[in-house]
Amino acid sequence: MTTTLFHNVRLIDPEAGTVTPGSLLIRDGQIAALGTEVAIPDGAHVIDGRGACLAPGIVDIGVKVCEPGERHKESFRSAGLAAAAGGVTTIVTRPDTSPAIDSPETLEFVTRRANEAAPVRVLPMAALTKGREGREMTEIGFLMDAGAVAFTDCDHVVRNTKVLSRALTYARSLGALVIGHPQDPGLSDGACATSGKFASLRGLPAVSPMAERMGLDRDIALLEMTGARYHADQITTARALPALMRAKRNGLDITAGTSIHHLTLNEMDLADYRTFFKVKPPLRAEDDRLAVIDALRDGLIDTISSMHTPQDEESKRLPFEEAASGAVGLETLLPAALRLHHSGDLTLPQLFRALSLNPARRLGLPQGRLAVGAPADLVLFDPDAPFVLDRFALRSKSKNTPFDGARLQGKVRGTFVNGARVFGDS
Repeated sequence: MTTTLFHNVRLIDPEAGTVTPGSLLIRDGQIAALGTEVAIPDGAHVIDGRGACLAPGIVDIGVKVCEPGERHKESFRSAGLAAAAGGVTTIVTRPDTSPAIDSPETLEFVTRRANEAAPVRVLPMAALTKGREGREMTEIGFLMDAGAVAFTDCDHVVRNTKVLSRALTYARSLGALVIGHPQDPGLSDGACATSGKFASLRGLPAVSPMAERMGLDRDIALLEMTGARYHADQITTARALPALMRAKRNGLDITAGTSIHHLTLNEMDLADYRTFFKVKPPLRAEDDRLAVIDALRDGLIDTISSMHTPQDEESKRLPFEEAASGAVGLETLLPAALRLHHSGDLTLPQLFRALSLNPARRLGLPQGRLAVGAPADLVLFDPDAPFVLDRFALRSKSKNTPFDGARLQGKVRGTFVNGARVFGDS
């Protein structure tokens, strides 16, 4: 493997919380040295960053790749190319495929396809219950042996608390991480907006933010009973934050994430009934968005993810209530997140703590850090470069992004996995 030196870069260290000018040396796929005075080894390939930022590659939890079943929406190859273009070096895939990833055989299939086709690291999650139907838990131990890094039924909330409690108890005995979708399914079924004056004016079926709080309260109670490891995939409302804070203060093994769309968009974006803005849970009020940003800054919410959900044109070109939920986000995650930096809400180290460091820590991965000995999974980017997003230029097969035509700042100049460049000019 070659030796590479990044020179004249700004090093974004989410562990130390610093941004410092300097250099970084890669040798044999690992970070060998970094700082202001790094000698250039003989024969090293030198990359002049020209003042760009160098940060740990993004670890994106909750990416949907539509293999098996809906390869026309997204394949491992197209998702991998989109991830590399967006500075995402590790994608953690969801099991809501067709069929669901609920057996070692299916898991081995997707792992093999990912290794063959994707230029970035792909770590699969498996379903918590068979068929994601909430009736019978999967063979968690065998699935872990086959490579599953976490277990989730995604947006199919397990309604039967006895089934969920048994699954959590069994997961705890194996040290498995369970990822939940905090939502009361009875209240949220059929909703496509957040309840309030705006949803009423638009005539959209809506759900109260309390549905998220109620779902989280139930899951926290079961965590107290079972002691399982748990991650809430998306916390999007102010109402849910006190419960999350109490759970953490009580010592439960709980972390929480939020999606980039809920951090940068709000319910007012639904005004024109554009179905690219239809996501699950629905976009929230501006007060909720600001509260979630505060929680992220304070460390109450741990991670940011794209919740990448490809949908084809036929699924989205329908009346708003009937259209499929979800938006692609692998390529837009970083420039959208940089909106929070440019607005002064979050520093670059705070952003990469949530994008890279915390997701890696939660999954027990060595990635997500700028430290000697850490894997050289890196993103080189210019945080100030402006551009207008054209959805047809996205590398994903599906083009359902709410940022189509948006003015964004932040371009990826290079993405590196295990020290090898997977995106950008050499």
